[in-house]
Amino acid sequence: MEINLNDPNIMDAGDASQIWGHAKNYVRRTYKSNPSKFPQGSIRKFGKQWIVTTEGMEAITGVKDPRRNEISIKR
Repeated sequence: MEINLNDPNIMDAGDASQIWGHAKNYVRRTYKSNPSKFPQGSIRKFGKQWIVTTEGMEAITGVKDPRRNEISIKR
């Protein structure tokens, strides 16, 4: 399986938190308190950096990717 690190569905947890309208530490706090909310393979820590997928964010927030709305509006 090839992974494209330029995929916009893979993002820094702090940036993802802000995209979904939460504090920068939202993903880290949520993972520490309830790791089972994240689908398998949707979050990972690399050194000190947390990386999360769109799927993971949608699972913990219950909100679809807000960037999709921006794309629809721009068209």
